[in-house]
Amino acid sequence: MYLEKLNPQQRAAVEYGTLTDGTHIAGPLLVIAGAGSGKTNTLAHRVAHLIVKGADPRRILLMTFSRRAATEMARRVERICAQVLGSNSGIMVDALAWSGTFHGIGARLLRDYAEQIGIDPAFTIHDREDSADLMNLIRHELGFSKMESRFPTKGTCLAIYSRVVNSEGELGLVLRDAFPWCSAWEDQLRELFGAYVEAKQNQNILDYDDLLLYWAQMVSEPIIAEDIGSRFDHVLVDEYQDTNRLQASILLALKPGGQGLTVVGDDAQSIYSFRAATVRNILDFPAAFSPSANIITLDRNYRSTQTILAAANAVIDLASERFTKNLWTERQSAQRPRLVTVRDETEQARYVADKVLENREEGVKLKQQSVLFRASHHSGALEVELTRRNIPFVKFGGLKFLDSAHVKDMMAALRFAQNPRDRVAGFRLMQLLPGVGPSTAQRVIDQMAADASPMQALADLPAPPRSGEDWTAFVAMLQEVKTGKAGWPAEIGLVREWYSPHLERLHEDASTRQADLLQLEQIAGGYPSRERFLTDLTLDPPDATSDQAGVPLLDEDYLILSTIHSAKGQEWTRVFMLNVVDGCIPSDLAVGTSAEIEEERRLLYVAMTRARDNLDLVVPQRFFTHGQNAQGDRHVYASRTRFIPATLLQFFEVTGWPQAKANSGASHQARQVRVDVGARMRGMWR
Repeated sequence: MYLEKLNPQQRAAVEYGTLTDGTHIAGPLLVIAGAGSGKTNTLAHRVAHLIVKGADPRRILLMTFSRRAATEMARRVERICAQVLGSNSGIMVDALAWSGTFHGIGARLLRDYAEQIGIDPAFTIHDREDSADLMNLIRHELGFSKMESRFPTKGTCLAIYSRVVNSEGELGLVLRDAFPWCSAWEDQLRELFGAYVEAKQNQNILDYDDLLLYWAQMVSEPIIAEDIGSRFDHVLVDEYQDTNRLQASILLALKPGGQGLTVVGDDAQSIYSFRAATVRNILDFPAAFSPSANIITLDRNYRSTQTILAAANAVIDLASERFTKNLWTERQSAQRPRLVTVRDETEQARYVADKVLENREEGVKLKQQSVLFRASHHSGALEVELTRRNIPFVKFGGLKFLDSAHVKDMMAALRFAQNPRDRVAGFRLMQLLPGVGPSTAQRVIDQMAADASPMQALADLPAPPRSGEDWTAFVAMLQEVKTGKAGWPAEIGLVREWYSPHLERLHEDASTRQADLLQLEQIAGGYPSRERFLTDLTLDPPDATSDQAGVPLLDEDYLILSTIHSAKGQEWTRVFMLNVVDGCIPSDLAVGTSAEIEEERRLLYVAMTRARDNLDLVVPQRFFTHGQNAQGDRHVYASRTRFIPATLLQFFEVTGWPQAKANSGASHQARQVRVDVGARMRGMWR
């Protein structure tokens, strides 16, 4: 029978409220599905069980977090149904027409009810990029792009608008809590958003957020809400901990009594508040549908060893508010998670690279290993170390550090100051300046190349038309770095200060990229000179045409690097987590409120529960202050994350990783021989 492989809790969730004729509709059901507990399999079995027991698949509404998840769910449902219905399973699953994301379902319903809510059913839908462009157009028309002080960029404006809509919050409160640097612009933003809404309506456009907002407004009319709700006998929602207030409002309007409503999720894995998701939806579900709400907990884990689960349970058990559950498994192991102390980020990178290669020699493929981190720029030093050792990797959840445009720009500036005859670096660098295009850049580079002193030639050239003070600042920066008076690694700080206004002008996500550049400075501090730094990082210059990290198709195996957010739902045999220190996890940008701190705790829990057999949490003892040399003593000491207090150390193998000592027996013979290698190389072609 298709239910035989389910454990008792899974089976209870699948069979809850269904009778043999499939017509009985149960009250609201909340399934708390712990990490690795077979959540997707359980939900797919519940949908299949409803169909097998006679429920009309056309009257089942299934909403998932992504289109891919909806497709995968349909495949699983069909496989399960095939065991009972045989060849007819395909017909029944194909009739499961109302399966998709909240936004996709919302778009369909809005077209169905367009006449009742006064919109044209032929509306078009803008994606995020289109919406940002329209926001920018309105922003410009209102004169906000020419304010004396810098007005928020189009991307920031759209993010604020989206947060207000999805959180059902007040603009002033959203600015105070999430965008405090924009609070002074509240009146202008209110005017901008009003004009943005009018422009969309005049152009018969809905943006991504409108699909939920219009749906919520539509079902706020009781007659329409009852009509839509009556179309579905069963409403099932996956990843309920990742829904926002708007989505919860929609569900409550469709099924005010909760009849036929099933939501599945894990409060311990609610980590998307930056998308306006709120853990309150799942925590408050029982009260919202009291007293008829039923809760079933899936706490058997099929992924991790018991020692990993014991540590993860201990971490989340300190949460201020949660549904009580302790994951357990039959997978026993004597190996506790390791809490590894290293000297600094450089040693952390070496430790991870060493262990990854050791694991590979033991038969664990690179693809079966993962390195997780709280923020994308945390992996910068590791990416350099992996590149140096020729260990292929794929990065998810951010820009691939050495391939990202802003890091390339910084490297080009250093290379051009080091060697003013580097045409590639110069060509890239000059085109960052306003008013300097390819033709101008090429002409300047040609004139420099023809001069015995290219840097002096650059200084003597007149500024290109429309480049103005930007050209003067550019030349001054190069000359200062070239002289080396500031010393290394302070020179990279000079480049970053020059580049900063161009970064703001060229990239909407400048603040995120700025963190990468600070990380690049820290990496530079580990090298004795500019020459050594450039040599090690540019032996094989990145030539990717996209800022997004991609799969290295020329390698059959590769290590996985990922932010914790992008790792959710994934699992690996061996997992490393970087920077398990206060300031990184929790992030120093997310400790303003108790709610933010609790979400950071859940992030650590999510990271720990990705591991099947081995888990290493790495704790660097110190971080160098920006612009300081690794041999210097200006640094800050880091404390182990507050989420692993001394009382929890019993769940870990606490260890340190010794620094490899350099070989001091190198010979110091005088170098008397002189060879004109350049002449020999030229002679090869004569």
